Amino acid sequence: MAAAKTPPGTAGVQRGGSGRFGGSVRAVGRALHFPVTGTARGIRKATHAHGAGESGLGKLIELHAVNGAGDVMITVALASTVFFSVPTDEARGRVALYLAITMAPFTLLAPVIGPLLDRLPHGRRAAMAGAMLARALLALVLSGAVVTGSLELYPAALGVLVASKAYGVVRSAVVPRLLPPGFSLVKANSRVTLGGLLATGVAAPIGAGLQAVGARWPLFGAFAIFVAGMFLSFSLPRKVDSAKGEDTALLASDEQHVHGPQRRAAKRPGLRTVGIAVTHALGANAALRWLSGFLTFFLAFLLREHPLTGQSAAVSLGIVAVAAGLGNALGTSVGAWLRSRAPELIIVTVVAVVLGAAVVAAAFFGAFLVACLTAVAGFSQALAKLSLDALLQRDVPELVRTSAFARSETLLQMSWVFGGAVGIAMPLNGALGLSVAAAVLAVGWATTVRGLLSSARHGGASRTRVA
Repeated sequence: MAAAKTPPGTAGVQRGGSGRFGGSVRAVGRALHFPVTGTARGIRKATHAHGAGESGLGKLIELHAVNGAGDVMITVALASTVFFSVPTDEARGRVALYLAITMAPFTLLAPVIGPLLDRLPHGRRAAMAGAMLARALLALVLSGAVVTGSLELYPAALGVLVASKAYGVVRSAVVPRLLPPGFSLVKANSRVTLGGLLATGVAAPIGAGLQAVGARWPLFGAFAIFVAGMFLSFSLPRKVDSAKGEDTALLASDEQHVHGPQRRAAKRPGLRTVGIAVTHALGANAALRWLSGFLTFFLAFLLREHPLTGQSAAVSLGIVAVAAGLGNALGTSVGAWLRSRAPELIIVTVVAVVLGAAVVAAAFFGAFLVACLTAVAGFSQALAKLSLDALLQRDVPELVRTSAFARSETLLQMSWVFGGAVGIAMPLNGALGLSVAAAVLAVGWATTVRGLLSSARHGGASRTRVA
């Protein structure tokens, strides 16, 4: 028994040694985990600030960031397959085919998506999760198609676009349900959009790195991201499934048709309940979205054939894409903090600015001016879209606001598709292409400026602040 006893002080030394060793292990573990946990806490603190955590808006911001990261992974994979893998002339044909097979049906399906989702107001979390799951499964289908080059690439890409649009429509309906106290819809939308842009900026180089490993790997990454988004969708508060107080936008021009007994006589959904300011703002935004689609495809082919001085085609496209992304992020950030009683004036101003930039870039075509134009276009598009959101919030009756948001998004997407088609068809002449872009912008600005300024003079000053 005596031999089995531990000498006095030995146990304390053993415990102390074990404690010191365990403490060292925990310290090393904390040091290794800090970059991850610290970053996660920082992101959570930013997304949940100013009451967004309590209202659930922070969860939506994180979900939209996941959505943006997954979409850019698929974009990287498809761009490398459809665009970079073949000669320029063949690439134009393949991209045109891609637009015809995917975007054309999408423009026909897009107007249907909003009304269909309007009929599912009590399953918004499930609808967002379903859109995530659909894109996850389609990413796996695409992972095989990008290697074999089979025609299933195109219907799968169409499915991704439709699911992405469905997610966007539902997200527009969810945001008003998650507004923190003192938040406007514009400020909330800008935060959600900025979260998606930041995630896109982070995921794009990761996707490019995965693409260097193999054509399938960005799609495998998209699969993992969208699966995570599916589960994150159900973490949103249950109140987003509520449709209390909502209705559908109708083809009517007065309050009697919205609230009165004739409301049921109007069967076709539309945007005529929103007022002249919103319709003109939507027209101006359509011109800017057309420009975005045009520049995306026109500059993609132009810079591939004639890259920026001293740069490769990929680097040239990267510079232009970064400039556009920075401009878009800056416009979203400005919109989050801008206080204005007249969003009409903001739209008129930014369209005039980007029109001037397009005219200068067409007259003195060069690498620097092209990068400046894409940055200005990104900034203007973001700020004009937030101003359109402000007008929808200000002028559209609450009963039909969600429906109006969904239909405006559809029209803007169709404008982007049309701009992209024109960009593909244009000859690869920089001055000529940007001159056409300036002409389209001039028409969009001229046809909307009078109505917007009139609205600002007669109605904007008397209404409440919108941002």
